[in-house]
Amino acid sequence: MTRPVERPGTFLVVGEGEGEALVFSQALSFWGGIDAATGEIIDHSHPGLGQNVAGKILVMPSGRGSSSSSSVLAEAIRRGTAPAGILIERPDPILAVGAIVAEFLYEIRMPLVVCAIADFVSGDRVVIGVREDGGAIVRRT
Repeated sequence: MTRPVERPGTFLVVGEGEGEALVFSQALSFWGGIDAATGEIIDHSHPGLGQNVAGKILVMPSGRGSSSSSSVLAEAIRRGTAPAGILIERPDPILAVGAIVAEFLYEIRMPLVVCAIADFVSGDRVVIGVREDGGAIVRRT
């Protein structure tokens, strides 16, 4: 039996979330890559084509432009078709803007965390929490 793995992270957008990990080694653009109405990956060049991000913890190296990705992410958050949280290795201001706008306009938080992602596997159960000092704590169970 494997033991739970816990690691610190840095919030780009503070929040809590949990769900099944959906892990990609390739960045994903929300603009033209995700159907905001369903959460389905529609980018024909992405290995996740046909999979659904809704309610999952999306794990990937970073986002991938365009700046319009922020509006698609905000709309998916509003519709309830967005990931329950996103873990990325490199800060992505475009994803952060989308999550911040959704929090401001719709009062819905979706955590966005920068942390090490190398050992996550699709299907892992992931919990994103807030440490006492306000930092992110990510648990894989």
